[in-house]
Amino acid sequence: MSSESPLPETPVVSETAASAGNGAPSAGAVLKTQVAIVGAGPVGLTIANFLGVYGVNAVVLEQLPKLIDYPRAIGLDDEALRTMQAIGVADRIEPHTTPFHWMRFLTASGRCWASIEPRTDEFGWSRRNAFIQPQADRILFEGLERFPHVRTLFGAAFSDLSQNDSKVTLKVTGPEGPFTIEADYLVGADGGRSPVREALGVTFDGETAPNQWIVIDVENDPVGTPNIYLGCDPRRPYVSAALPHGVRRFEFMVMPGETEEHFNRPDVMQALLSKVVDKPEEVKLIRQRIYNHNARLASRFRVGRVLLAGDAAHIMPVWQGQGYNSGMRDAANLGWKLALVAGGKLGPALLDTYEAERRTHAKAMIDLSVTVGKVFNPPYPWLGTVRDAVTRVLNYLPAVQRYFLEMRFKPMPKFDTGAVVPSAARGASPVGKLFIQPRVRTSAGDIRRLDDVIGPNFAIVAWSTNPRQYMTEEQAAIWESLGAVFVTIKPDVQLGSRPDEALGFRTDPLHGVVQVGDTQGRLKEWFGAWPESIVFLRPDRVVAATASPQRVTEVSRALVRVLAFTETSDEWQARRKVA
Repeated sequence: MSSESPLPETPVVSETAASAGNGAPSAGAVLKTQVAIVGAGPVGLTIANFLGVYGVNAVVLEQLPKLIDYPRAIGLDDEALRTMQAIGVADRIEPHTTPFHWMRFLTASGRCWASIEPRTDEFGWSRRNAFIQPQADRILFEGLERFPHVRTLFGAAFSDLSQNDSKVTLKVTGPEGPFTIEADYLVGADGGRSPVREALGVTFDGETAPNQWIVIDVENDPVGTPNIYLGCDPRRPYVSAALPHGVRRFEFMVMPGETEEHFNRPDVMQALLSKVVDKPEEVKLIRQRIYNHNARLASRFRVGRVLLAGDAAHIMPVWQGQGYNSGMRDAANLGWKLALVAGGKLGPALLDTYEAERRTHAKAMIDLSVTVGKVFNPPYPWLGTVRDAVTRVLNYLPAVQRYFLEMRFKPMPKFDTGAVVPSAARGASPVGKLFIQPRVRTSAGDIRRLDDVIGPNFAIVAWSTNPRQYMTEEQAAIWESLGAVFVTIKPDVQLGSRPDEALGFRTDPLHGVVQVGDTQGRLKEWFGAWPESIVFLRPDRVVAATASPQRVTEVSRALVRVLAFTETSDEWQARRKVA
C-alpha cells in the first residue's frame, strides 16, 4: 500500500455469544480474531496499532481496569519515535517530549565525569528525548480508535492457553465471567511476570539487583535545570531528571530496612529531598513508587503461534533508558511481520526471524545497562574513587569525549541473519541496519520526512535511476502485491525536470515511480558510500538488501525467499495474471 492508499476492508472481530451491556464479553462467549495481544502497555498497544494500520483483526486484553498511570520510563530514543511515526502517532507525542535530552554523570562532589550529548538526527528525530510514559501510552491507546477491527478489553485476565497447527485458544476471565478467544496468533506483551511466558514454560534467565530504588515525580520543577543528572554519591546514589511540562523525576537508592511505609512519612520524604532541593517542604509530589532493577532475558521469543515482546521477553536496568525503547524495537520488528503473515501475504516462517533479529540485540542492551549501572554505583566504595580518578584523566582526551557525547557505546541493531540478504560487495555493508530518514521534497513541492512519503510499506529505492528498470515483471508484481513503493531519489534541483529528447529519451524513464528531492544532501552521501545503488527497505526501515541495477532481479528473488512469500494470496494471483 502507498501512503495515500486506503486500508483494506476487513470484518470486525467476530463473537459467537453476545456481549454484556458494558461491552465486556458475556460468560461463555467465544471471540474469534486473527491476533490476540495480552497486555495494553506500550508494546502491546504499538503492535495493535501496526495491525490496525494493515487492516488485521486484533483483540487486546488488559487485566487492569485502565491504563497504568504510575511513574515509569522517561527516555524515548529516535528509533522509538520513528516507530510511532510509522503508526501515525508521533506528531501527537512529540509535543510532550524534550528533544536532545542530555545525560550527565556527576561525582559526589558534583564534577561531571561523563556527559552524553547526542546531537544527531539521522533517523529523522532527536537521538534522546525526555517524555512521560503515561502520556505516550494514552496517545497509543487513543490511536486504536481509528480501527474498528481492533478491540481492547480491560479487566480481562489471561489464565491459560493451548495451541495447534491452526490456532491459539486463550482462557480469559472478564468482568462478566470466563470466556474464550480463538486467534491465529498470540502476542504476550504482558510484562516481566508474564503469565503468557509462564504458560509456555519459557525460562526467564538473569538476575535481580540487590538494591531497590524509589522513584518520585514532582510538579512545578523545584530545580529547573534541563537534562538528566546521575549523582554517583556512595552514601545514596540519586537521579535528577527534567521532564516535559515542568515535571521533575527524582530517584534514590533504597537502603536496607527502608520500606514503602517508611517513605510514606512526610518527614522521611522531606529529608530525602533535602539532598536535591532547597526547601523540600514546599515540593508538590505527584506520585512515588519503589522499583527493583532486573536484568533478564527469555530463552525463546517464539513458541509455535505465540510470540513474546517487551518486558515479557527481556527486562533491563534503567541506566541507559533502553527498557522502553527495546520494547518498541520489538514492536517495530514484529508488527509488520505479524500483520503480513496473519494477512496471508507472507508465510509463517517469517516469524522465526523475529527472535533471530531481536534476541541478540536485546541481550546487548541488557549487558550495556548492567555495565553502566555498575560504573554509576560500584559494588565497592573504593571502585568509585578509582572511577573518579580515571575519568578525570580521560576527560582530557578528545576521542574519549566524542565516544560519550555521540553515544558510540550504544550497540545499534545490525542483522546478519533473518529477513535480510547479505551483500556480496566489499566494505561495511548497510544490510541489516536502519536506513537514514532525512527530509525530502515531494513532486508536489512539500518537504516531508522520507518515511512519510513511503508509508507503512516495503520500498525499493534507487539513486537517480528507475529501480524497476531491470526487474522482471513477475518480481515487480510480487512487490506490488506486498504494497511496495518504488522510489527514485534525485538531487533536489533536478526534481520536476524531465530529460530532453535530445538525450535520446522519448518517454519519461521514471513513469510510475515516486520521485523525491534530496534537500539535505544526506541521501547522496549515503548512496555515495556504497557501490550498490538500489536498496530494498523493509517496513521497519531496515535495509533488507542492496543491489546494482542489473542484479536487482537476482537479489529480489533471494529476498522474496527469505521473506517466505506465499503465492497463494489473492492480490498476488490477480497481479500475476496482469503481468
